[in-house]
Amino acid sequence: MRHPASLKERAASAVEEQIGTLVGLSHDLHANPELSLREERSAAVVAAVLRDAGAGFQVTGGDAGLPTAFVARAGSGPLVVAVCAEYDALPDVGHACGHNIITAAAVGAGTALARVADEAGLTVIVLGTPGEEGSGGKVTMLERGTFNGVHAAMMVHPWPGDRLAAACLAVSHFDVTFSGKEAHASAAPWEGVNALDAMTVSQVGIGLLRQHLHPGDQVHGAVLEGGTAANVIPARVRGRFMCRSRTLPGLDRLDPRVRDCFRAGALASGAGVSFEELSPVYSHMESDPLLLAAYRANAEALGRRFHEDDDGTPAPTLSTDMANVSLAVPTIHPLIGIDANGAVNHQKEFAAACVTESADRAVRDGAVALAWTAIDAATRPEIREHLLDR
Repeated sequence: MRHPASLKERAASAVEEQIGTLVGLSHDLHANPELSLREERSAAVVAAVLRDAGAGFQVTGGDAGLPTAFVARAGSGPLVVAVCAEYDALPDVGHACGHNIITAAAVGAGTALARVADEAGLTVIVLGTPGEEGSGGKVTMLERGTFNGVHAAMMVHPWPGDRLAAACLAVSHFDVTFSGKEAHASAAPWEGVNALDAMTVSQVGIGLLRQHLHPGDQVHGAVLEGGTAANVIPARVRGRFMCRSRTLPGLDRLDPRVRDCFRAGALASGAGVSFEELSPVYSHMESDPLLLAAYRANAEALGRRFHEDDDGTPAPTLSTDMANVSLAVPTIHPLIGIDANGAVNHQKEFAAACVTESADRAVRDGAVALAWTAIDAATRPEIREHLLDR
């Protein structure tokens, strides 16, 4: 095995050599956003970049029965590291969570590691993981064996500042539909059953429930269908909701109470109610401390700083299907900062910031920091043994 410093130098050089391709990939995905589990073009473009990188990747599409998932594998070392790429976008606001940056950094890290994999004792896998925005692609891949034999999983996620980790909340995603009966709203309202009233009563119930929620519990949603005309009693109303909690047991406590509010709305109005699960439940996250410490040192070597972590600023709250992976495989999911000009994730202004010079720098730094962290995992005995023992 070569000296780790030499391996890191070669990995950084590999990222620099392909930075034009990586930035081009980031901008291309940003300009062509695709929604959760519909990322046909994005998955194909990313897989093609990996095949053409000259790093020896064997790419297999359709992993875990998901048409837009793929596995790209290179190297033959005993320590297996997976770098995860997310490339789905959000409705209306496009890549306002920066998944274009996530993917480009993952491809950069993966191809850099592939160049040194055998010398470092690594097998590197770049995973195309679709449907993070509410469909749980990684959960499906985890359940169907994609992460079997993986010793460490990692990715970086754009944020308005550098943070070591987020407070990833467990979350359930579901649609609720109320079924009522149409009637003329003026001439014969008594003949109708108002499905919108059911939704209104439900949301009032949820609002009152908030007083009694445990710290960290959250409920939010949107009404997707609320009727078609003011003079017609609404017969069908549909909403999309999320329940979040700090842990899976907390979510198990919260979710039934929220659904009881919807059942109460149905009972009060006389409407029917049904639920549709939109994805597997996302768990809370447990970051691996040794990997995270290595990532911090490597990111700081690139000039990044974690002032908010050092100052004790509360970690931002979000949810991700990478959290489920973290309960099965040692995992990190640090937040890599971009200059968002005051915007936050899921805003159009943040989407605009994801193709700026700052975002392109995050692609480079994210790729190098992840590659260096994987090299540390392979060459530092305390990390390597920790991962292999798991």
